[in-house]
Amino acid sequence: MSDQPSHSDSSLVVLWRLFGLMRNQRGWMALGLAMAMLSTLSGIGLMAISGHFITSMALVGAGGVAINYYTPAALIRLFAILRTGGRYAERLLTHEATLRMLARLRVWLFGRLVPLAPAALGELRSAELFSRLRADVDALEHAYLGVLIPLLVALLTMLVVVAATLVYLPVLSLPLLLFFLLGGALLPGWMLRHGRAPGAIVVACNETMRALAADGLRGRAELALYGAEEAHADKLAAVAARLRQAQCQLDRLQALGSGSVMLAAQLAALCTLLWGLAAQGGGLLAGPDLVMLVLLVPAAFEAIAPLPEAWAQLGTTLVSARRVFNLADTPIPVPEPGQPSPRIDRYDLRLRGVRLRYGGQSPWVLDGVDLDIAQGRRVALVGASGAGKSSLVNVLSRLYPCEGSITLGGTSFDAWRGDDLRAQIAVVEQRPYLFDASLRDNLRLAHPEASEAQLQKAIEQAQLSDYVASLPQGLRTWVGEDGIRVSGGEARRIAIARALLADPPILVLDEPTEGLDAATVTQLYAALDAAMKGRSVLLITHRLGGLANLVDDVATMQQGHIVECVPIADYLDRLTLRESYPTRG
Repeated sequence: MSDQPSHSDSSLVVLWRLFGLMRNQRGWMALGLAMAMLSTLSGIGLMAISGHFITSMALVGAGGVAINYYTPAALIRLFAILRTGGRYAERLLTHEATLRMLARLRVWLFGRLVPLAPAALGELRSAELFSRLRADVDALEHAYLGVLIPLLVALLTMLVVVAATLVYLPVLSLPLLLFFLLGGALLPGWMLRHGRAPGAIVVACNETMRALAADGLRGRAELALYGAEEAHADKLAAVAARLRQAQCQLDRLQALGSGSVMLAAQLAALCTLLWGLAAQGGGLLAGPDLVMLVLLVPAAFEAIAPLPEAWAQLGTTLVSARRVFNLADTPIPVPEPGQPSPRIDRYDLRLRGVRLRYGGQSPWVLDGVDLDIAQGRRVALVGASGAGKSSLVNVLSRLYPCEGSITLGGTSFDAWRGDDLRAQIAVVEQRPYLFDASLRDNLRLAHPEASEAQLQKAIEQAQLSDYVASLPQGLRTWVGEDGIRVSGGEARRIAIARALLADPPILVLDEPTEGLDAATVTQLYAALDAAMKGRSVLLITHRLGGLANLVDDVATMQQGHIVECVPIADYLDRLTLRESYPTRG
């Protein structure tokens, strides 16, 4: 079975792939399906046998004829028990299968997204990604609960009932089969065709509303400052109106489908009654058998009744499935090598002709970068805002595809798996992300098995000891979503401690002193000097104070490439000379 359908794949191909992803839960799914069939057939059997038994008892009372009382009475009790127990077991097993299926689908999709981030996901907002992971995946449960189970149960029911009519009243089989096909095939197909467009609108509008709501909550201060709250609310209201209109279309389709199935059931029951009366008058059908058939037919339509409504909702499910598969099938921007990562003895970093741009037609943000960082060498990278310093960090993290050559220990970056390479090169970003968890959990993200002694050492190296000591709960302190409960400087030092905890041979620091006062910067540089011993370091900064004893070289970046890389002493001498004898312009 192919796991890579295109955007234009048919509904059957999409469903086939979806059910393929559910194969690990086929045991639970089969048990749930079996219980659904058992409870449905038990309900139909209970209705038919009860009608036959009551009619037989009435005729016996009027004619004084003896009948077998025990067999139908036992069947009635059996069907009643099976119907009740089967319905309970069906709910239990189908929901167990569904929850397991959704959990697997969500983990599968997240696993497909990880290699795509951030290069291939830059055009999607966080609310849109969340919509794929949650709302779209949740909608896929309908494929099992709303399509597979009702369809197979209805098919089995039709076969059983048509077989019963062939035994008792063969002339009724063909008309009854036509009514079944009308309610179980033609009408659901029509519902699916007309439910696709409003279903797609419902999915799109729900995603847009989530994105607008998230933007409104995150940017509520800016909306209030510039008086744009009403305009933003109008956008949300317009999308909500479109959603309501599409949902009303689906509701009308479902109402039409339910009404049509009820009409088909009544017409089928009427035909059964008329043909049955004619057969009884001709001596071809007994009275109890006539009542049994008249009750059997509408009871059978109860298994068909969910199909039109389910297939009207199938359009929404297919749209969600295509959105999930299209996202999952996005080509990985930085492919992983087929072989394990190499083992190296030295960690010399070498860049030659490195070029990077964020998109096929966008300008080059890195244009021919050449840089050497020997093992244990410390290099400061300086340059104006927009020169490409942070883009160089993205390249070294192997998060974006680039042109040119980058080697670590003489081995190309292309030979390294992403996780293995990032274990060698730890990066402290300018705006580090802190998870909504405790301070200890955020630190252990880099080293889950770290001991308390290792945590304390990293905290001391990052100049966090006083801050942690001031917290009533210490390392158990909750930092909040995106570190909202800590300041920018504290968040950066937490990120530095996290990187040091990983104990990498190469350390990349992107503006580590941003937001820190002069005294803290001095303390941090002193601590980093000790922590950097034996490591290669790339320090991106615009604050040159205190660097003389911290780094060996200074590389200057302009317009996407390195214009020079000189010893720190030479750089500071020239800087002092320029300040002493400024030139025009």
